[in-house]
Amino acid sequence: MWVILAFGSALFAGATAILAKIGVKKVDSMLATAIRTIIILLFSWLMVFIAGSWETVYTVDHRSLVFLVLSGLATGASWLCYFKALQLGDVNKVTPIDKFSTVLTMVLAIIILREPVTLPKLIGMVAIALGTYLMVHKKHVPGEQSTASFGETWLIYALLSALFASLTAILAKIGIVGVESNLGTAIRTAVVLIMAWLIVFMTGRHREIKAIDKKSWIFLCLSGITTGLSWLCYFKALQDGQASIVVPIDKLSIVITVAFSYFFLKEKLNTKSFIGLMLMVAGTMSLLIS
Repeated sequence: MWVILAFGSALFAGATAILAKIGVKKVDSMLATAIRTIIILLFSWLMVFIAGSWETVYTVDHRSLVFLVLSGLATGASWLCYFKALQLGDVNKVTPIDKFSTVLTMVLAIIILREPVTLPKLIGMVAIALGTYLMVHKKHVPGEQSTASFGETWLIYALLSALFASLTAILAKIGIVGVESNLGTAIRTAVVLIMAWLIVFMTGRHREIKAIDKKSWIFLCLSGITTGLSWLCYFKALQDGQASIVVPIDKLSIVITVAFSYFFLKEKLNTKSFIGLMLMVAGTMSLLIS
């Protein structure tokens, strides 16, 4: 069951990237993150009350709470970096780097969580890493739109997003032990909300809320809903399964993202990027037989 939930997480996460890309086009990335988190928080606490897990909030021990809070902080940092990278770069460039957190998470899971190392798992890690490299390093095609005007700023944000995302999974895996998954998601989301809005008010970006157009509002809200659905599936799968397998499956969202970006954003893959995508998919499939 946790494998199905992990694939569900990938589906919703893939849709999130496209909806968020459209939503942050004319909105500051930090402000957009803060707005989306409100939707996710409402959605996650609604699920807590539907599942009846709110009654167990007082039974969460201090250790679990600390790790859930740390996971929330790491998530907030990852989101801020990810959506800034999306604002500056192409989806087909930013997303593969963010998905490299898969390899980092597997390494941390093996070292910290003592999860078993198998040959298929090692093959999968290498394939995902190589696939990421091929997707990111593209040759410039004359006449093709480029993000060169932004220098390498988007790349730095994307790499930081991957680092914080890998920490998120490990911290959440530790913190969610003994905690109902919906409740764990809601607690983490509350931490992200506080962090995001603190940054928004500290930087004065809250003054830009009135300038947000209707289209941006709609897509930001939709991306918040799909993120909430993705999280509910993801952390339930993470609670029941192995982090080194759940995370790679979740990162298959890149296939959904690439497909949507082709049809809706008109972003195309060259041959090298397509081979890289196939390697990432093959690497993830390899993990399922490990």
